[in-house]
Amino acid sequence: MTADAPARRRPSPGRSQARLAWVFCAGAVIIIGAFVFYPAFSALYLSFTDATGFNRPSLVGLANYRSLFSDPVTLRAMLNTAIYTLIYVPVLVAVALGVAILLNRDDLPFRGFLRSVIFLPFVISMAVAAMAWKFIIDPNLGFLPYWLSKVGIHMGDLLGSTAWALPTVTAVGIWKNFGYFMVIFLAGLQGVSRELYEAADLDGCGPWQRFRAVTLPGLSGTMTYVVIMALIQAFQAFDQIYVMTSGGPDHMTETMVYRIYTEGFRNFHLAGASALSYVLLLVTFLVGVIQLVLNARREKEDL
Repeated sequence: MTADAPARRRPSPGRSQARLAWVFCAGAVIIIGAFVFYPAFSALYLSFTDATGFNRPSLVGLANYRSLFSDPVTLRAMLNTAIYTLIYVPVLVAVALGVAILLNRDDLPFRGFLRSVIFLPFVISMAVAAMAWKFIIDPNLGFLPYWLSKVGIHMGDLLGSTAWALPTVTAVGIWKNFGYFMVIFLAGLQGVSRELYEAADLDGCGPWQRFRAVTLPGLSGTMTYVVIMALIQAFQAFDQIYVMTSGGPDHMTETMVYRIYTEGFRNFHLAGASALSYVLLLVTFLVGVIQLVLNARREKEDL
């Protein structure tokens, strides 16, 4: 090589590391793109068409979104989802927090065993849990109505009642999932300083005052996570409804997710199902943002 020949440039270490990183990430990027982003954008496109799954879609603009708010069954599903959420989230959070505080006591015997037993339902599939509860509360075969009738309590057909069907499937969802959030609260309670409780005791605070002044502020971040995750679970309620009631009686347990299923896979109205799925996505996003904003504002006020 002559002295006048240009020197070959060596790739910089940073550029080589970036290329190597993209090589390792390529598999995950392809999978996420194929199974998350592509279906999401496809559903968004279908929501503006007249797609049924058996035709060539044609653009119809916002017709599917307008029809959602004129269909009484869809409006009933939206209302059921709101009622389910208003029952599910407060009761789930209260039960999970109360049980976590109880199981966080040092003087409680069999703490490890009780924690495992309470967490166990979360490991079970929701479909399996719903099927088990359907047999347990069956008015003809279930042992719970049988034993309650011995003491003069007659349950009746809860799943066949327009007044009790939705609270019943909501209760099954709470029973299935509160153990998971109990564990989350237990982890949060470990981060609350014992010195704060000791200081509260020296100030003469009672149990309720300690809870308000020490426990709740110490669990603010954990509470935000639990509430948001509980809201998402409530908006996605489907499994126990599909198994226990199939949306009945008279559409009284049909939630938005179940309506998406019936529109897309029973009525073959993919366009309407796609539009409803994006309405649900928007509602979930707005509720999550509102919760985060309120929590941030409350933390600023505490400071």
